[in-house]
This record gives sequence, structure tokens and C-alpha cells, in this order.
Amino acid sequence: MIELEDVPELIDPVMVAAFEGWNDAGDAASAAVGHLDQVWGGKVFAALDAEDYYDFQVNRPTVWMDGAVRRITWPTTRLSVVRVTEPRPRDLVLVRGIEPSMRWRSFCNELLGFAHELGVEMVVVLGALLGDTPHTRPVPVSGVTSDPGLARSLELEESRYEGPTGIVGVLQEACAHAGVPAVTFWAAVPHYVAQPPNPKATLALLNKVEDLLDLRIPLGELPEDSRAWQIGVDQLAAEDSEVAEYVQQLEEARDTAELPEASGDAIAREFERYLRRRGDQGPAEPGEGPEGGRAGSLRWEESRGPERRGPEHRGQEQRAPERPSPARPAPPDGPAGGRPGPELPDGGRAPGEREAAPGTDAESGPAGPAEEDGGASGPGGPADRDGDGR
Repeated sequence: MIELEDVPELIDPVMVAAFEGWNDAGDAASAAVGHLDQVWGGKVFAALDAEDYYDFQVNRPTVWMDGAVRRITWPTTRLSVVRVTEPRPRDLVLVRGIEPSMRWRSFCNELLGFAHELGVEMVVVLGALLGDTPHTRPVPVSGVTSDPGLARSLELEESRYEGPTGIVGVLQEACAHAGVPAVTFWAAVPHYVAQPPNPKATLALLNKVEDLLDLRIPLGELPEDSRAWQIGVDQLAAEDSEVAEYVQQLEEARDTAELPEASGDAIAREFERYLRRRGDQGPAEPGEGPEGGRAGSLRWEESRGPERRGPEHRGQEQRAPERPSPARPAPPDGPAGGRPGPELPDGGRAPGEREAAPGTDAESGPAGPAEEDGGASGPGGPADRDGDGR
């Protein structure tokens, strides 16, 4: 029995969750939940026991100094609550943590236990994947659900994916079995610039949460950060003719695929969002738009295979013409479809990819198939096969 003595009665609560790691390309999803927590002053009311779900050789604790005292912060998943007042009062239960190393079903059941005690009406899970999408175009965000009724009412796609999955897919399936409405939003991050942060993808996910829940989310400096991020990537692309050509091919493929989607409904949604924000913030500055921002540390990254490509969206994106690296053969297709582009300088580990550990925990030994009551043994590991792959 979960006791929540310090949590007041909530108003129409919705749970919004994101997890670092395999499901979080460019840290876009976890940054979105972090933004909600920051702008609305989230108050942490619970944290899952790290000993139950994490392999500390994969997700190591960190030590820090509190004055003259050394303290340790353990990797875990924390729950906080924020109250939204506009356009009407309601509460959000924010779940932010790291994809667990083991016992995925127990992990999801514990989160659903909190949802039940708090009277949560819907669970919204955010994820980000690496895909063949150009950084110069709006970030593709698709919503999927395992609930046919919810898919019809919200005009979402019913998930048909089959293949390896992460904690995002497992949590959505657990919600379906528990009878809790659940929606997952996936943002596609360009695989050739996968290094976090990616404020443009974070902003796109927040826009979807706004539309779904009819909220007015204060964006702060996020639009400015998004604009600056794109300018920085533009400058890097201009320095390499092969990369610039590849980006142009992605643009042509994307534009061709999305011509029919420039519908009146899409234009109306963007206009409604603009009016909501203008009502909160006053007249827009010249050039103000949904995507912008300050440039952070940027470097080119080449996808390292299927471990970080978003599996829940295989076949969702337009495949661009293949541009294999002249230095080495292109890797095989990942679960999300599409191939990496040309060899890019200063490549490295994809965002969220961690150093391989000898095993998933002290007792399991070398990494192998998923436990009976667990999930992937680490980032990119095999998934729980008890569900249907979502």
C-alpha cells in the first residue's frame, strides 16, 4: 500500500513521464519533463528505491560536496507534482528518471500504483529517437497509443510496432493492461547531430503536450535556444560539402513526403497555439517562432547502429537516399528504418549510450537475455518479451 501523506488532493491529474537512456535521443524527452518541473516549481514527493531497479556499474552514483561533507546521489526515478492554473486549474504528476536496468514489470507496476493512489486520469510518456530527418525542418513528432478507443478519440496512431522496445514501450503496454489511458509522443532527432542538448526537439514535444492537455506552458528561453541551436548546426553543415548535400537530400525527401500534410487542420493548430502564447506573453517580437535558442556545445555525431534509434517508429519516417561513409561501410538498418548519413568529424557515442558494464547486476553475471521479471540489461539490450513488443 502506497501512503502519500504530503500530497494534497489533486485536480484532474495527468502523469507525464520521460526516461534518460535508450528512449531519449538528444536528451529531448527528459529535458521536456525537466522544463515542466522547472517552470512550475515541481515538488518531489516520492523516489523509487534505486537498489531495486538499477545496476550501479551501468548507471553510477555521483559524489558531490555539501560544504565540507561528501554526499552521494544515487540514480533513480523521482515523482513530483506541479499545479497548472491556465487555462484552468489542474495538476501534473511528473516522472523523471533513468531507464531501469532490471525488473521492468515491477518498475511499471510501482509507477502505476502511484498513478492509482493519485487518481491519475491519463499517462503521457515522452520519447525521442534518431532518424533520417533534416535539422532544418520542423521536428516530426508522432503520437501512438495501444488503446483503440483513445486512438480514435484523439486521432492518434494505434501502435503496430513489433521488435525490440524500451521502458517507454513497456510502460505504455502496462498502462493498457491496467486500463489506464496512455499516449506516447516520439520526437525524431537528426542522427547526424545527435549530441545533446536538442532544444528544438524538446520544444516540439512540449507543443504536443500543450495541444493534448490544452495547457499554456511557459517556454522561457527555449525558443531562443532552439533558434540558436539550428543556426549552429547550419554553420557546421556549411563547412562540409558532403554533409550539406546529404542534408539537402533529406530536405527534398521530407518535403515530398509531407506535402499532403499541409492541411487546414495543421495550420489551425499552429495558429491556436500562437494565440494562446500571445495572450500570455503579449505581442510577438519580429521573427519570433516556435523554434529557436542559444547555441550550446555542438558536435557532429554518427549513429552507432540500432541501439538508440527509436524502435516504436519503424517505418514512420521517409527514408532518405543512402549516403554511406567513404571511410567505412554504412551500418545495417536499425529498428527505426533508415541508415546513417556520411562520415562526420568528431564522431562519438550516441546520446545516452553508456559504457558497457560486465553485467546487469551483481548476481546475473554476463549480459544475456532479459530476466523473467525484467527488461533490457542495459542501454540497447534485449527487451522484455512478455508483451507484444511495444
